[in-house]
Amino acid sequence: MYGVKSLQFKSSHRSNVVVPLVLAPVSCGFPSPADDYIDSALDLNELLIKKPAATFFVKARGDSMQGAGIFDGDLLVIDKSIEARSGHIVVAIIDGEFTLKRFLKRAGLCLLMPENSKYKPIVIGEGNEFQVWGVATACIHKLGAG
Repeated sequence: MYGVKSLQFKSSHRSNVVVPLVLAPVSCGFPSPADDYIDSALDLNELLIKKPAATFFVKARGDSMQGAGIFDGDLLVIDKSIEARSGHIVVAIIDGEFTLKRFLKRAGLCLLMPENSKYKPIVIGEGNEFQVWGVATACIHKLGAG
């Protein structure tokens, strides 16, 4: 089945890495005048992890979620404390297999929707063993320059 590799990465401590935060927005259109807006430090743990005890990381495998901006090899931040709602991207186990999909409720049905037209939705029926492990809150991927 396509989805996520079942590796989990868990940090047992907060890092002390401090990264400068540039407060000026960076234009994606026409360049803006360069100003010295480096103002404070950014802790990626504080930005990405709201509840450390309920957070884990998974590495995406496959191409079924490309339409959501999730690519093979991306690192996803998953929060187990968030209740899955329709529209959330979740890590789920269906019939003993892990998958990463968009969880949808439509007309009384529960679906796990891929974000790639090459794949079909997974309909969750009464005969399926199904459990949501957590909701994806962030996706980290390299842009090819590093």
